[in-house]
Amino acid sequence: MPVRAEHDRAVLAELLGRDPVLHAYQLGDLDDFFWPYTSWFRRGEQVVLLYHGVDPPTVLAFAAPADTAAMAALLAELAPVLPARLYAHLSPGLVDALSGSFRFEPGGRHHRMALTDPARLAAVAPAGVVLGAADLPQVGELYERSYPGNWFDARMLDTGQYLGVRDGGELIAVAGVHVFSPAYRVAALGNVTTHPRWRGRGLGAAVVAGLCARLRASVTHVTLNVKADNAAAVRLYERVGFTRVADYDEWTLTAR
Repeated sequence: MPVRAEHDRAVLAELLGRDPVLHAYQLGDLDDFFWPYTSWFRRGEQVVLLYHGVDPPTVLAFAAPADTAAMAALLAELAPVLPARLYAHLSPGLVDALSGSFRFEPGGRHHRMALTDPARLAAVAPAGVVLGAADLPQVGELYERSYPGNWFDARMLDTGQYLGVRDGGELIAVAGVHVFSPAYRVAALGNVTTHPRWRGRGLGAAVVAGLCARLRASVTHVTLNVKADNAAAVRLYERVGFTRVADYDEWTLTAR
């Protein structure tokens, strides 16, 4: 079965919606907010997303273990039309499908986590006020100081799904989203950080709990990605009810 470009959002939503936690980011990118920055490729029931909203672009290819071979076949056929340099988020074992066309630098193993025990949120006192576009300078300053190198799309402040904690006038903790889609009932937490001077006081858990409670009013599945070796962050997310549900690897790919 050949690879085809897929432009029908209903078809993509049906295929990706079979595992909305594994495919939460792709489902969110079906929204009008992200759709203009996406290209979609399909082979049978497997779907790959090429997201152009960052530089270099990012390819997302996630598959359950039983579907790894089918997804690898899609990626191998797709390789000749991919950009010469890109990031890739791939389920374990899939990078080999691209090794004939690309050199790759590892970016590390990541966990996909999902909020599976929301009752735990009640054990954490939620905190945070809604941040908007007017708060962008303070948000940027906090990320530069406490979370350098993070991926932050300033447009996401317009979703109303960024919460912050202040001490006086200083922003000292933030939790936000990479994806928020009431239409497809998914959200993905991202850009969670606490000022170094304020760490160890529970602010991270408090602002995450506040954001999760807010998100659950609009979506069914709340997910996130976290580096596998970031033990402190994994413990924080487990504390508020998240469970590891899948792994994936990040790569930087350069054409041979």
